[in-house]
Amino acid sequence: MTFSGDLTPATLLRRYKRFLADVEFADGTIATVHVANPGAMTGLQTPGARVWLSKSANAARKLPWSWELIEADFGGGPELVGVNTMHPNPVVAAALAAETIPELAGYTTIRREVKYGTGSRVDFLLERPERPPCYVEVKNVHLMRSSGIAEFPDSVTARGAKHLDELAAMVAAGNRAVMLFVIQIGSATAFSLARDIDPAYGRAFDRAREAGVEALAWTCKLSRQGITLDRPVPIQS
Repeated sequence: MTFSGDLTPATLLRRYKRFLADVEFADGTIATVHVANPGAMTGLQTPGARVWLSKSANAARKLPWSWELIEADFGGGPELVGVNTMHPNPVVAAALAAETIPELAGYTTIRREVKYGTGSRVDFLLERPERPPCYVEVKNVHLMRSSGIAEFPDSVTARGAKHLDELAAMVAAGNRAVMLFVIQIGSATAFSLARDIDPAYGRAFDRAREAGVEALAWTCKLSRQGITLDRPVPIQS
């Protein structure tokens, strides 16, 4: 996934009401920007942090700037971390088209946002005539409380637990189902569930795994030019 234009640096002043943040540009101008992230963003909203913004070409948009990246240090030095939860799906779409993920390669048709379950849409449905359909849900990961260990979720997500139960139902119906965690932290070396933050999600994950739902976790390579899927990491829980 490539950003549509050059990103602009700024200094974070505060994040508030989940979807808003105030930033200061190098010339001293202060602006309110859109934050495409409903989560807690633990460790990623410290005032004074350097952030990177994209600007919409839509002149009618109320908030032209969007927060894309932040510089954070998890113990190994400053690195870029993605905070926009809208990006993992196009990142995965590019990886599926390039067959970057071995476990999800070999399908002839890739469809997005296909209805399934109860009022839900699966992120990707992979199909090939001689194979069972493969339902793929994508979750964005940007929480790291211990160096190297990426975690999900960073806040309670009843919707996420519902998706796991729906994936389990797809397996019971004879399909294949995969939960793919996309980690927007390049330094991550492993993935773990944040069971202390959302015990219900942890239980739903366990039920899904027992039902045959597969789980994968991949890091991303992030730059001011774009984001690509990089490498798999082990899932610890």
